[in-house]
Amino acid sequence: MGTGGRMEKKNRPFLYGIGMFGTSLAINMFRGRASAFYVLLRGLTLENLALITFIYTFLDIIDNPIYGILSDNTRTRFGRRKLWLLIGTPLFALFFILFYSPPEGLIGGGLFVWALIFYFITGTLDSLINANYGALFPELFPDDKIRAKTNAIRQTAQLFAMVIGIALTPMIADKIGYVWTAIIYGVVSMAVILLMAFNVHEPKQIDLPKAKFIPAILSIVKSRNFWIVGFANAFYSAAMGLVMSSIAFYVKYALGMGSTQETILLGAVIAVAILGVTVWSMFVKKFGSIKVWRIALIVLTVAFIPLFFANSLITAIIAAVCVGLGFSGVISTMDLLGAKVLDEDFAKHGIKREGIFSSTMGFMNRLSGLFVSLGLLLSSRIYGFESGDVPGTRPDDAARFLLCLFPLALSAIGVVFTFFVKFDEEKIKRPPIESSQENTTTIEKTDELLNEDAFSKTE
Repeated sequence: MGTGGRMEKKNRPFLYGIGMFGTSLAINMFRGRASAFYVLLRGLTLENLALITFIYTFLDIIDNPIYGILSDNTRTRFGRRKLWLLIGTPLFALFFILFYSPPEGLIGGGLFVWALIFYFITGTLDSLINANYGALFPELFPDDKIRAKTNAIRQTAQLFAMVIGIALTPMIADKIGYVWTAIIYGVVSMAVILLMAFNVHEPKQIDLPKAKFIPAILSIVKSRNFWIVGFANAFYSAAMGLVMSSIAFYVKYALGMGSTQETILLGAVIAVAILGVTVWSMFVKKFGSIKVWRIALIVLTVAFIPLFFANSLITAIIAAVCVGLGFSGVISTMDLLGAKVLDEDFAKHGIKREGIFSSTMGFMNRLSGLFVSLGLLLSSRIYGFESGDVPGTRPDDAARFLLCLFPLALSAIGVVFTFFVKFDEEKIKRPPIESSQENTTTIEKTDELLNEDAFSKTE
């Protein structure tokens, strides 16, 4: 595209969409296996891990808006987003590997400090990457049909990354160790993201007016639907975050099984999610995103009940299938609700702020870290579970609390929030595109509407 935002080169949906495999693979291992590695294998206490995730949530409050506004206001001949992807991706891969590579003799306070430092750095670099990758989507694919095709590729890539990064990781790490697993995942993630970045052609909107940080933050703060959708997704993300991070505890202590059975359960959740996305998407077309979002969260909440009572691999698989069904419904609708929030802001202010809104919505999802850390702390205090070395006298109850009871409560709160979401559909529709005139300013405004229009259609 030229400086006014007009297209020069065509972007291919596959090359952009496959990038989500790279953004998801390593980070799934990072968030999903941290507790299994540090608590069960290395002896870090559950309370120390809870403290790390708790403090990091507040770091996310600071870094996400900053990355968003930096992305929106960057002006280079490559565009606004690509430069940050090229800088952040190799650094993320490096610090992700270091997170899973503490020295063998490191214990106690030293292990805590290592985990703290590299959790913070890896997490904030992930925020940088996702702020820019997510903001590229509406800019690169303004056409509705191409956008739908690209989004399908993105979600499929993400789910396959989850199959490897979450479901298969226990078996892989058992065979080759966590360090080599992290090296492989880190290198593959970096290669895929860089492949995407080098092959997308970003609009060179050098003359585009820059977004202002304070007005953007005030707009977000004043948005009622931003907070409702954000908190609902935060409670959902916390519930699923606990599922992914505590499955190892559940399989070991509640079911008395090993990594193979853990992989089977996680595989059941993700396999159903892959198949369910298409079905839920059909429901969205018929009933609308808000209703389907609410129903999916209800299904997820109810699914934790049979999971709590499961006492064998078969009954646990059946319950896991139910969890996967609800999970697939939520991931099929979350982005649609986020797009409506962005659409509402554009209708009110007429300013392109994909970067800061994308990063701030990402922060709201990561606000789940507060609830995850609370769950870990409660499990330790109520059931006496300290670490893999000191599991206490009721590790099975602690595991069921982490995987079933606390996620059920969190998901139920998310359901309540869904009943308060309301958009004025007529008001947030895009205004008609004005005829182009000779002056550059009008051309830029027209191009902005063309690039943003596809992103606003969510129903």
